[in-house]
Amino acid sequence: MSEVVMEEHEGRQCAPEPQQQITAEIEDLHRQDERAGLHRTQSRLDFAPYRSSVLRHPTKAPAHADPEGVELFSPVFGTRDVDPLEADLTIQRGGEPIGERIRISGRILDGDGHPVRGQLVEIWQANAAGRYIHKRDQHPAPIDPHFTGAGRTITGEDGGYAFLTIKPGPYPWGNHRNAWRPAHVHFSLFGREFTQRMITQMYFPGDPLFALDPIYQSVTDPQARDRLVATYHHDLSEHEYLLGYHWDIVLTGAHATRMELEGDHA
Repeated sequence: MSEVVMEEHEGRQCAPEPQQQITAEIEDLHRQDERAGLHRTQSRLDFAPYRSSVLRHPTKAPAHADPEGVELFSPVFGTRDVDPLEADLTIQRGGEPIGERIRISGRILDGDGHPVRGQLVEIWQANAAGRYIHKRDQHPAPIDPHFTGAGRTITGEDGGYAFLTIKPGPYPWGNHRNAWRPAHVHFSLFGREFTQRMITQMYFPGDPLFALDPIYQSVTDPQARDRLVATYHHDLSEHEYLLGYHWDIVLTGAHATRMELEGDHA
């Protein structure tokens, strides 16, 4: 998680372009794809409005790795090692976190709609003020001493997962002048091997920052972008306690959820 947060906040002081320029570039690239008849369900790797992606996106074909060799040096999680309490990010020593309490629930599905069972799902996020607990995150928002922003769970027989957490706040980042990320939660999914890691982001409905965010807009197909946004689900909400959001993750196929490349997790 530390590497992810470092990527999010790198270069906060070095991009003087105004939002208007970034927005114009986003619109121009969307028009290019529309004219070409391209329906990108994954991010453009060279999406220039996301400034650091131009320098960081892969330029060579991926290399195959031996999963068994990699796993000799990787952490190992068994289903017995993941306690159900780890899916509740509101449980901390000394007190409860500040913010809007929410539940995020959904299913992990393959391209045919079948549940993906027994998979490790991890999340991490900023606190309600838009601050991560990380030394590289120094923007002037308070740290919540009762919120670490990290949790994990194992999918059930129906592919289901659920997390109890606090709704994250938006935060500034260094892509351009007055740049703000929409509120979001990072999701990491592991397959049968640690080389089978997939990472994505979940957003919240009605966020006014969607049109301004080059990471969200790097998915140029509007329907694919919409699939990154959770749905408010009243039956998941609890009386006088929390609000509920539903979000399914589809791993493959025409309706696959947008996934990120390693290192591209702002």
